[in-house]
Amino acid sequence: MIVPMRHILPVLALLLPATTLAAPAPAPALNPAEIVAHAPDSAWSDVPENRLLVMTLASGPQIVIELAPQFAPVHTANVMRLAHARWWDNGAIVRVQDNYVVQWSAPDQKAKPPAGFVARPPAEYDRPAQGVAIRPLGFPAPYAPSSGFADGWPVGTDGGRVWAAHCYGMIGVARDMPPDTGNGQELYAVSSEAPRQLDRNLAMTGRVLTGMETLGALPRGTASLGFYADKSQNIVIRSITPATDLPATQQPHLQVMRTGSPTFTDYLNARASRTDQFFVRPAHGVALCNVPVPVRQKPAITSP
Repeated sequence: MIVPMRHILPVLALLLPATTLAAPAPAPALNPAEIVAHAPDSAWSDVPENRLLVMTLASGPQIVIELAPQFAPVHTANVMRLAHARWWDNGAIVRVQDNYVVQWSAPDQKAKPPAGFVARPPAEYDRPAQGVAIRPLGFPAPYAPSSGFADGWPVGTDGGRVWAAHCYGMIGVARDMPPDTGNGQELYAVSSEAPRQLDRNLAMTGRVLTGMETLGALPRGTASLGFYADKSQNIVIRSITPATDLPATQQPHLQVMRTGSPTFTDYLNARASRTDQFFVRPAHGVALCNVPVPVRQKPAITSP
């Protein structure tokens, strides 16, 4: 259950067809890490800076988040407005539930949100599949009739609707019981084996591109649902800032692998059918969330 802290403390152009089972593709000679390391520049796509947020913890580490307006446009616009207004500055990570989620909130739950903020967004838990190009996973997957990747994001689809999957590092909007849909004031990041039962039940607004290892290593909360039992245990957030609001020298420049590229196909097949000497019996299959889309720093342009 993903609930706001304030309620705890006081009381596709291509529609993905159904997956067909076929003989497993031969595994590439390289392992997944080697494929990523040798991926050509053509296999990578720039992440637009205007979709990036930079979370800085008071202890120093930074986490870079990419927003996903294609899945939840109203919620995502709310999140960006809040970030521009420095809503979470001096806020805190208030919940770290083991094998589940990391959740954060603002320092003042009663503060007035910025202009244009939508207090009661629609239930943006999925979207029409029309106009969404999906690269099929190619293997059976639970929680959705079909699964794959839409422009680099892990998704499920039933042919008519498509939704972002609750994979490790994905970010969603905390909410109270229905009909509440949450509004972006409190967010959570998946820090566990994918809780895919949450798919189509919460608005997904982004993913952690770098720094998830920091969030995943935070002390676990001991109160109900993994909330910290005492406010002194909260992990202080120095700021959450849109990348475009930062000085140019501090802006992150990241790339994700193109999921429609031949390199990604090799990477996916290598994740499914490992040829490493360690593996005695390769699985010849892989779950959607066990194919994390690779991320890298954008290479610096060198003068000829």
